[in-house]
Amino acid sequence: MTSLPPTAEQQNSQLRRNEIVSLVRQRGFVTIETLARQFGVTVQTIRRDINQLSTDGRLARYHGGAGLPSSVENIDYPARQVMNLAEKERIARLVAAHIPAHASLFINIGTTTEAVARALVNHEDLHVITNNLNVAQILSRNTNFRVIVTGGVVRNRDSGVVGQSACDTIRDFRVDYGIIGISGIDSDGTLLDFDYDEVRAAQAILHNARQTFLVTDHSKFTRRPMVRLGAITQISALFTDEPPPPTIRAVLAAHSVAVHVAAL
Repeated sequence: MTSLPPTAEQQNSQLRRNEIVSLVRQRGFVTIETLARQFGVTVQTIRRDINQLSTDGRLARYHGGAGLPSSVENIDYPARQVMNLAEKERIARLVAAHIPAHASLFINIGTTTEAVARALVNHEDLHVITNNLNVAQILSRNTNFRVIVTGGVVRNRDSGVVGQSACDTIRDFRVDYGIIGISGIDSDGTLLDFDYDEVRAAQAILHNARQTFLVTDHSKFTRRPMVRLGAITQISALFTDEPPPPTIRAVLAAHSVAVHVAAL
């Protein structure tokens, strides 16, 4: 049986989807609104394109856009800064509400932890140790804070500070709260990230904070980086913008880990 040739609409869709893949490969992450403007189509059309490309394994679908389906390379930092920004800000405000005045904190590398730093600016008398220069810059606006930056090597791509010196600095302190971000959470609750040096610093925070708050938007529940940080059962509380998947909820409940969902 002879198959019918593709229609003009089908050809246009295929060409557009190929160009979407090309753009995402160049930029790491592209929002739905940007793609709709670029191709002069509706956001609904772009959503259908991204859904199909995700099904085909050519892209990863995230809330608000599309990125690369990689277990070894994270999305570029500028793209992550705008990715799920409203959700990160809601999470950050909820975390800030759980941090009292006169507290000591670790804050690690990540765009969600940077949102938390912005939400903490109006707190009183915080002492913060961080391996994130962006966090240090944000918090230094408050003259009532004491901000300590770890030693180590500064990564140009995101102003994170990594290496043995960063871990050693963290281990010199015992603080009230550790606030950590993550790049992915596996279905069994394994915490995953892309960078081994970054993971080592986060592990030091886990071991030297009296309570650890994991801050992550819902997109991290579908990502599978390759470096193991630890288990979600090691944290004190999860702060996110949507309820976790059932398998992760079960793990959290079994180990009495608190879950805080930032409502709209």
